[in-house]
Amino acid sequence: MALSAEGGVTGIHPVSARHFVRLKLRMMANSFRGQGWRIAIFLSGILIGGWFAASGFLLLALPGLAGNRQMAGITAAFVGALLVIGWLLLPLIFFGVDETLDPARFALLPLSRRTLLTGLIAAALIGVPAAAALLATSGLVLTGWALGGWGAGLVTGLGVLAGLLLCVIASRAVTSAFSNMLRSRKVRDLAAILLAVCAALLGPLQIAVLSAVGRADWDRLAGIAGVLSWTPLAAPYTMGLDVADGRGWAVPVKLLITAGTIAALLRWWSVSLEAAMLGTASTDRAARAQPAAGRGSSAQLFPWILGWLPRDRYGALVAREARYWWRDTRRRASLITFAVVGIFVPVSVNIGSQGLFTGPTELDASPVLVSLSMLFVGVVAAVTPANQFGWDGSAYAANVIAGVPGRLELRARVVAFTLYVGPMLLVIAAVLAFFLREPEWIGVLAGSLFAAYGSGLAVTLYVSILSPYALPESTNPFAMNSGAGVAKSAQVLLAMLVGSVLALPMVLATALLGGVWLWLALPVGLAYGLGALALGIHLAGGVLDRRMPELLVAITPRR
Repeated sequence: MALSAEGGVTGIHPVSARHFVRLKLRMMANSFRGQGWRIAIFLSGILIGGWFAASGFLLLALPGLAGNRQMAGITAAFVGALLVIGWLLLPLIFFGVDETLDPARFALLPLSRRTLLTGLIAAALIGVPAAAALLATSGLVLTGWALGGWGAGLVTGLGVLAGLLLCVIASRAVTSAFSNMLRSRKVRDLAAILLAVCAALLGPLQIAVLSAVGRADWDRLAGIAGVLSWTPLAAPYTMGLDVADGRGWAVPVKLLITAGTIAALLRWWSVSLEAAMLGTASTDRAARAQPAAGRGSSAQLFPWILGWLPRDRYGALVAREARYWWRDTRRRASLITFAVVGIFVPVSVNIGSQGLFTGPTELDASPVLVSLSMLFVGVVAAVTPANQFGWDGSAYAANVIAGVPGRLELRARVVAFTLYVGPMLLVIAAVLAFFLREPEWIGVLAGSLFAAYGSGLAVTLYVSILSPYALPESTNPFAMNSGAGVAKSAQVLLAMLVGSVLALPMVLATALLGGVWLWLALPVGLAYGLGALALGIHLAGGVLDRRMPELLVAITPRR
C-alpha cells in the first residue's frame, strides 16, 4: 500500500528493494538541506574513499599486469581476507555502521522478513564504503584478465560482487547480533571482553605478517594464501586465478563456500534483526515500568569509589560522567579499544617482529623511539571523547537549561574520563618497560604518555565543541548516521595531528638530555600535560558558553 503526500491511499504496490534505496537517498538528501558542513563531510568522505579505492585497485592490478602469478595469488588472498575482517571488526571497534534506515523504524509495518532484509542490504550497498570496496577489488578483474583471458576476468568479476555482498551482510549481521546481546549488563561485560580479545589478535597478526615480509619468505606466504583461498575470507577473490591456472573445478566449490556463508549470515541476521525490533518496545516498557523510588538517591549517584567528590554541581557532573563511561556501550567500547591499541602498538613498534621471543641483548629500542610511540598512544587516548556531546544527544538540553558553565562542564568531563584512562596509561608504561627489560625507562614512558594525553585532550575539547555530530536514536550501539563515520575519522586525525605536534618537545628533550631525562621526564611530562589541559579547558570553556544552543542543535538526532 502506498500513501500520497497528503496521507491518502493511492493504491497497493508491492514493496521492493528499490523503495528502500529511494528512501535512503531521500533521507540523505534531506539531511544535507541547510547543512553545509554535512555536505563538506560527505564530499571529504568521497575523496578519502576514492583515494583508498584507487590505491587498492593499483595494489591488486599491478601483480597481474606484471605477470607475477605468485604475487597475484598472495595479494588477492591477503587483501581479500583483510577486507572481510575489516568489514567485520571496524564497525564494532571504530566506525560503526550507517543506519540512515534504522531497522527499528519498520517494526510496525507489515513487511516480510525477506523484504526487510533485501531492502536493508540494497540500502547498505548505497554508500561510500561499499563503492570504495567495489572499486578497489575491481583491480582483481584486471589481474584475472591479464593472467587468464576474458574467462578468468568474468569469473573474477563475479567473485568481486560476491565478496562485496559477503562483506556487507557480515558487517550487518555481527553488529545487529552484538546490539541485541549488549542489552544485558552481564552479556555486555562478556561482549566487551570478547571484542577486546578479537582486537588484540590484530597485534600478533601484524607482528607475524611484518616478520614474514621482512624475511621475504614468499613461499611460506604463498602457502598461507593457498589455505586462505579455501576459506570464506578469500574464496570469492581467488576464483579468477583458479581459472587462469586451469583449475576450473575450484570455481563452483568456492562459490558454494561463499554462498553457504552468506546464507548462514542472512539467517543469523534475520533472527537478530527481529529480536532488535521487538526488543525496542520491550525495553521502553521496562523503562516505564521501573519504579521511581530511589532514583534520586545520593548513594546511587556517588558510589563508595567516588566518595571523595564534593556534593555539589561539579561533583554530580563528574559522578554522572563516570557512570556513563562505564555503562554506556559506545563509551565503554572506546575504552576497551584504547586499552588494546595502547598495549600492542608500542610493543610491536619498539620490540619488532621477534623481540617478544628473543633475549634482552637482541632488543634495539631507544628512548627516542619509545617516546615517539608514547606520543601516538597518548593522543589516541585523548581523541576518544572527540564526540563526547554527541553521545549525550538531546539529553544535553538539561545542561543547557540549567546553565552549566562551560569550564565547569569540561573540567568535570575531563576528570571523569581520566579516572579510567589515567590508570591505563600507567599500566601501559609498566607493561612496555617490562617487555623492553628497561625498568628505568618507566619515567620516560609515563611522562611522554601524560604530556601527549594532556595536549591531545586540550585539542579534542575544541573538536568536540566545534564539530559535533548526532548519533542515531537506535538500539544498535554501533550505529552511525550517514557520513558520521567519515566525520569521526576526520576529527580523530585532526586532533591526533595537532596533539602530537604540541607534545613533540617531550621527544626533543628525550633526545637532547640523555640520562638526566630519565629522572625528569615523569614530573615534567605531568606538568606539561596538566598545563596544556588547563589552558585548553579555559579557552574551550568560553567557546562552549557561546555555542551551547548550536551544539545542542548539532547533536540532536533528526526525526
